[in-house]
Amino acid sequence: MRVLCTTLGSPSHGRAQLPLLRALAEAGHQVLVVTSDALAPVFRDDDVRVDTALPEFDPMARMAPYLAELQDTADLTEPTAAMSRMLLRALTGPGVKPHLDLLLPLARNFRPDLILRDGMDMAAVLTAELLGVPQLPTPSGFNNTLDPAEVLEQLNQRRQELGLPESGDPLSVAPHGRVDYVPPAFSFARHLSRAWAYRQTVDVERAAVLPEWAAALRTDRPLVYAAVGTALPALRERAAGRPAPLPVKMPDAAESLRAIAQAASELDDCTVVVSTSGIPLDTEGLPGHVHVTDRVPQPLLLESVDLFVTHGGFNSIREAMRTATPLAVLPHFGDQHANADRVEELGLGRHITDRSAAGIADVCRKLLADPAPRARARSAQLAMLALPRIEHAVADLEGIAG
Repeated sequence: MRVLCTTLGSPSHGRAQLPLLRALAEAGHQVLVVTSDALAPVFRDDDVRVDTALPEFDPMARMAPYLAELQDTADLTEPTAAMSRMLLRALTGPGVKPHLDLLLPLARNFRPDLILRDGMDMAAVLTAELLGVPQLPTPSGFNNTLDPAEVLEQLNQRRQELGLPESGDPLSVAPHGRVDYVPPAFSFARHLSRAWAYRQTVDVERAAVLPEWAAALRTDRPLVYAAVGTALPALRERAAGRPAPLPVKMPDAAESLRAIAQAASELDDCTVVVSTSGIPLDTEGLPGHVHVTDRVPQPLLLESVDLFVTHGGFNSIREAMRTATPLAVLPHFGDQHANADRVEELGLGRHITDRSAAGIADVCRKLLADPAPRARARSAQLAMLALPRIEHAVADLEGIAG
């Protein structure tokens, strides 16, 4: 079987695909990943072909024709929802054509039996329909917030332009369902209910090990881990390079990181590891119980963590569920606000609404003192362990591809 996979966005999108692509490659199937130069390193240790024909994905550039509509929206939370709707329009609007013009010739040359696509990749939807092959979105926060009804009209316009038959079914954007690593009872998807669910793996990156300093951390007190993810630094760099500021106010990643570090200082009865993802942080004056690092193998560290302070990316949430780690979610953009609310709804942790250091520290203390989130997190972990291993996806995908 020949499988084409598209990867956009941040490295987390590629890491969500890795276990699935690895299983396919180990079963003897040919896998071609079409992505950008920036994301190619995610796949360097795996037996897959990588084509870096795609430019770096810049959601703000895609939304540029629509951003003026947000000028009158100054609130922090409503613009987030408004920008999500704008992104939906941008991904299925006329701007999809340059991406399609790059992807379609590659796909025709590769002749895939199946397309596994980044959830944001509507060009891959159209490519699959033009080639007459099935396609499924891979796990991502975008899948969870996507309302198929909102993209149907524009998707049909693109179909009409390409001579494809239009559809009256909103679920035509994912007619064969989607891949997920979360059990149905703990799903974060609002509208795409049909899922092929498999067990979230801990070993995402090959040969990943914890640094030596991690083995020396004090374990006679709660261990708290805080991280801001990989998408925020990239978004911060793009925003810094723009000639004009965004028409909406979004939380600043560097400011959030400083607040997290100050909150960590206040948790003097804990051991706290803070991962910066490369965002500069002044560590002078931080007490000895706070350990700052650019990066750490997150799935491995979470196996020993009592509380995870996170931006609320879907990868991070799944990894915490897999290790039964309660969550304190400090969201910034995109699906993260919805994820934070869903974490509270499921009883897995709390949504941090007071973004000050004191507010973050207060939520952490309450979660560490409350046994309910830990018990609920264990329920999520057990439900995940009841899912089939990722290797079972191979036969399922073979069946979909016919």
